Amino acid sequence: MVGRAIVVTSGKGGVGKTTTSANISMALAKLGKKVVVVDGDTGLRSLDLILGLENRIVYNLVDVVEGTCDLKKALIRDKRVDGLYLLPTAQTREKEAVTEAQMKKLSDELRKDFDFVIFDCPAGIEAGFRNASAGATEALVVTTPDVSPVRDADRIIGMLENQGKKKIHLIINRLRPKMMRKGDMMGVNDVLDVLNVSLIGVVPEDDAVVKSSNDGVPLTLTDNSPAGTAFMNIARRLTGEEVEFLDVENMDQGFMDKLRNLFSRK
Repeated sequence: MVGRAIVVTSGKGGVGKTTTSANISMALAKLGKKVVVVDGDTGLRSLDLILGLENRIVYNLVDVVEGTCDLKKALIRDKRVDGLYLLPTAQTREKEAVTEAQMKKLSDELRKDFDFVIFDCPAGIEAGFRNASAGATEALVVTTPDVSPVRDADRIIGMLENQGKKKIHLIINRLRPKMMRKGDMMGVNDVLDVLNVSLIGVVPEDDAVVKSSNDGVPLTLTDNSPAGTAFMNIARRLTGEEVEFLDVENMDQGFMDKLRNLFSRK
């Protein structure tokens, strides 16, 4: 049985797409799956840094498709958890260095050996997006609950549907409950009213994300932070497990705040 190929994408940069790719890949491996995460952002790679594997890169995705090395030589095994591999891309090449046809061929090869192939896609809608998403049959669209990223996510969803992708799920990232309650940020339902795809996860704003990215240690490896828990729950849902959504919109409230809100609704 061939593995699943999933592209993680967004309409706009800066919404946490690569952090999402790293954390979900790590979480899937911790759940016992064999996972390879592919950096599709040729020229601007950062997945290796977030995973803490930058010092082990010898060959990359472009080397593989150009025949400089075979695929197994370019794969980097994460020694901290069984079953997780990284295929980095080139840092000094253009996004067009890898074509759609080459990415589809690569995906077919990887799916023979892995349960999940996760493609981290460059932001935007240009050739880099088309090439990086070509080998995937499913998609995770990441957005923050802000008007501009949501509008761009809507456009990306349309493009994914035009590519024939049937399974498209939404991840709302960096939600700030206090701002949402004050009406300064879109809520989950507001986003879902705009984007007509199924929700697979809501990730709260969490200071631990910045530290984990700088340290090269994804939250889902060791941490029990709110964001780490949310990413792990997304991975569990991807495997078919039914997991209740965290009450992200109210998780920053203390007991007395929740009590006041309860009585104010009566």
